[in-house]
Amino acid sequence: MENRQWLINDRPTGRPLKDTDFKLVDGEARAPEAGEVLVRTLYLGFDPAQKGWMENIGGYVAPTEIGEVMRGSGIGEVVESKSSAFKAGDKVSGMLRWQEYATLPAAELQKLEDDELLTANLGAMGTTGMTAYFGLLKHGRPKPGDTVVVSGAAGATGSMVGQIAKIAGCKVIGIAGGDAKCAWLIDELGYDAAIDYKNENDLRGKLRALAPRGVDVIYDNVGGRILNDMLSCLAMHGRVVICGGISRYELGKMPAGPENYFNLIFMRGTMEGFIVLDYIPEYPVARARMRQWIREGRIKFKEDIQNGLENAPRTLMRLFQGENFGKQMLKL
Repeated sequence: MENRQWLINDRPTGRPLKDTDFKLVDGEARAPEAGEVLVRTLYLGFDPAQKGWMENIGGYVAPTEIGEVMRGSGIGEVVESKSSAFKAGDKVSGMLRWQEYATLPAAELQKLEDDELLTANLGAMGTTGMTAYFGLLKHGRPKPGDTVVVSGAAGATGSMVGQIAKIAGCKVIGIAGGDAKCAWLIDELGYDAAIDYKNENDLRGKLRALAPRGVDVIYDNVGGRILNDMLSCLAMHGRVVICGGISRYELGKMPAGPENYFNLIFMRGTMEGFIVLDYIPEYPVARARMRQWIREGRIKFKEDIQNGLENAPRTLMRLFQGENFGKQMLKL
């Protein structure tokens, strides 16, 4: 069975992604052995962390190698199974990588039951939703009446964070780029306010006007200048959650450290980073809650779905150029 695959062809360390960082090859799908499953890929999900994996930065996942199939989570349909856990036709999710067919141990796959929410398993009920859920609730520890500010608020993770904060009884302010994204945050997702950083000359002043008593929880997906401005508005005993740093990927290098970090001392605040993989044992409960909130209309989400495996590299690049609106996916 023919199997097109995208391989890692170069390391984009210290620079933006390029087409030549990937190589499309024709291969063959491997027949499953005992305990394995052959899966046809239906959808792939994309996250900024994938560039970090290519750079081997962070050390929280196994190093990548030049020539290996590009890593990426996906949703697929079982074609052939040598495991009692799955049968042909089952929908599954897992690390399918950038390829048309994947042969994997059954233990590395999750069976999916909700066809009407199928693609949400890459977004709101997948790693994206889990990142928002555990990052905010475990590290931000929001309380009713708190003011929460989210950078990258219209992104797949940021949009989930704000809605979970609203469920927790908080005032929520989003920072996003463009009028359309800011309007979506307020009109559709229920954010209390949104700041368009692309057209706001005084982000710090605007944030102070919207949160005169300070910000209790900062959930940062961006880093750099925006993180620095948010830190200047920290409330007493505020919590800062460091989730991602899209500015690092855009710059092609590490951004300058925040000048206002001393505000953590003045306001007796805390700043924590986290890796969502630490919470895998708690995923089933979190997914059940997210599914319930979606069905109740308390969690809404957008999906940005591109088409065709040949467009996988360009689809990943969309994340770093602000082109995506919602969870970035690719339909094969």
